Amino acid sequence: MPVFLDQRAMERIRAEYLEMPGMKLTADQLQRFCGIEQTVCKPILDALVKSGFLCLRHDGTYVRLAEGGVSVPRSKKTPLKATPFPATSRRAG
Repeated sequence: MPVFLDQRAMERIRAEYLEMPGMKLTADQLQRFCGIEQTVCKPILDALVKSGFLCLRHDGTYVRLAEGGVSVPRSKKTPLKATPFPATSRRAG
């Protein structure tokens, strides 16, 4: 049976996390903060975790994935090489 998410509630939660970098709240705290019922909030949080916007930490808090301190495997970066620039003068001689 498909779950229909309340789009207004989802946008509210996303907006709060975008507006307040570093915010970390439990599901109960988020429900109270946004005024959203548990039956509406939990499926939204699950969807935001699945989409990669939020991360559920071991302590039960939800944080934005970019700020969650969660190590995401990254590919090795190629080291930058110094590029010599020709010496030019802006002064008219």
